[in-house]
Amino acid sequence: MVQKFQVEGYEAFKAKVEELAKGDKDVFVLFSGSKDSNGESWCPDCVVAYPVIQDCLKTVSDEASFLYVEVGDRTFWKDPKCIFRTETETKLKSVPTLVKWGTPERLEEGQCADRNLVNMLFEE
Repeated sequence: MVQKFQVEGYEAFKAKVEELAKGDKDVFVLFSGSKDSNGESWCPDCVVAYPVIQDCLKTVSDEASFLYVEVGDRTFWKDPKCIFRTETETKLKSVPTLVKWGTPERLEEGQCADRNLVNMLFEE
C-alpha cells in the first residue's frame, strides 16, 4: 500500500515534500482546494477527481509516497499572488493538479478525474 500523507499550506507542503523526496521512492503530489467543515473541498473538480485518484492509488507500488496538499480556501487560491501559483517549484495554474514530483509529468483539472490518465501517471 502506498504511503499517504496530508498537509495544508505552502510551508507544510515544502517541508513534507523535501522529506519524502530524500528517499528513492516515487512521490506523487495532489494539490487540491482546502476542505470545509463538511470535509469537502470548495473546488468541484477536486471533489470529482479525489475518489478516482484514491482508487487508482490501489495499484501503485508500496515503494511510492502520496502527498495530498490543501492549497487554501477559494479566496486565497484565486489571488494571482498565491504562493502555489508563483513559486517555481509548483507553478500551479489550477486545482486539482496531480504531479509526479521531480518530473515534468502532471495532470490538471479534468485530467485528474480520467482514470486512464491517472493510471498512466502512476505507472511511469
